[in-house]
Amino acid sequence: MLNHQNILETLDMIDHQHLDVRTITMGISLLDCCDSDPRAACRKIYDKITRKAEKLVSTGEAIEREFGIPIVNKRISVTPMALVAGASRTDDYVPFAVAMDEAAKTTGVNFIGGFSALVQKGGTHGDRKLIASIPEALAVTDFVCSSVNVGSTKAGINMDAVAEMGRVVKAAAERTADRGGFACAKLVVFCNAVEDNPFMAGAFHGVGEGECVINVGVSGPGVVHHALKSVKGQPFDVVAETIKKTAFRITRMGQLVAQEASRRLDVPFGIVDLSLAPTPAVGDSVARILEEMGLEVCGTHGTTAALALLNDAVKKGGVMASSHVGGLSGAFIPVSEDEGMIAAAASGALHLDKLEAMTCVCSVGLDMIAVPGDTTAETISAIIADEAAIGMVNSKTTAVRIIPAPGMKVGDTVEFGGLLGSAPVMPVHPFASGEFIHRGGRIPAPMQSLKN
Repeated sequence: MLNHQNILETLDMIDHQHLDVRTITMGISLLDCCDSDPRAACRKIYDKITRKAEKLVSTGEAIEREFGIPIVNKRISVTPMALVAGASRTDDYVPFAVAMDEAAKTTGVNFIGGFSALVQKGGTHGDRKLIASIPEALAVTDFVCSSVNVGSTKAGINMDAVAEMGRVVKAAAERTADRGGFACAKLVVFCNAVEDNPFMAGAFHGVGEGECVINVGVSGPGVVHHALKSVKGQPFDVVAETIKKTAFRITRMGQLVAQEASRRLDVPFGIVDLSLAPTPAVGDSVARILEEMGLEVCGTHGTTAALALLNDAVKKGGVMASSHVGGLSGAFIPVSEDEGMIAAAASGALHLDKLEAMTCVCSVGLDMIAVPGDTTAETISAIIADEAAIGMVNSKTTAVRIIPAPGMKVGDTVEFGGLLGSAPVMPVHPFASGEFIHRGGRIPAPMQSLKN
């Protein structure tokens, strides 16, 4: 039960430490929208999304007002569109993305995810058509997000898909060159993608999910940073315990919002995602948490160990506070969306190789990384392959959201604005990976996949 002191502490976290619910995401199954006529399918998609999510935004806003808890985003995720569109007699899947975008605008959400394909072991005709449509689909829509799962611990890595996604990322950047390659900010390449992720750009409503569900993503890097100020110089045991207690309080708030939204919308509660999701605002940074542990700057030696402690403590504290924890649940390290990461990258302390090492212990992977516009598709594919290998071998979700910023070189900065922030253009290795990528085929699943 909450006492007076608990309430005052929570209010202080909201008012001064950037505590918020980062997103309420409604997952919607579109499997019953399949139709051989693509126009009929698009109409069904629009109708179902707008019917199911009609009150999502207004409900979120009402909870904000009544509980005084900021809910930054209201979002929708849908069944991977390659599965839905696969029944239609068409080679162009862009109209399906347009239908999703129009539904997002009608409902008032800020993003809709699920223009997705799952090709970890191979691709169907529908998967290949969707992947080919991604650059145009993301260029002509405002709110549609796309993801492709190219590997898993059970299946290995589909290197043909990895090679293709390097080309798709390049094409998406070129298609939106006038906006700094913005389409790439809405495109994620996964290994071990999860079916109940509420965060964009990688959210989709998995086939193992129900008809409709409410998932909530909490945040609170600023709260954790503030809490660690009180244990400055203390041993790591104390640091971990402090983070655990803080994560418990943050997750309790997320559970409250999730259950209330579920009740009001008459939609089952799915999961709370514990991920610490930063923003470009000062005081809301994961990098600053790591520096509070004693690092001069994020990216220096010791950063991976500090991040491992943070990620583990967040999970341990949060899992006791919610009846259903899921999604990605850990610490995000998106460069452009984290004020401390931006500063560390600009100073030269943080680079791609160190970020790759950090992804071995954090929640996702190489997120919102800007690289020179002349980076080749093969190099991008190789970066994706490296990250997928980390996920495959470690049985965890990893992802790449990379922007080869057209016309930009190392030292330039790409400005996206809002929660997407700004990204300093980071160097990539100058040596070629083309021969490696062009081999194709599949990297076999590791031994740890044989658990049956």
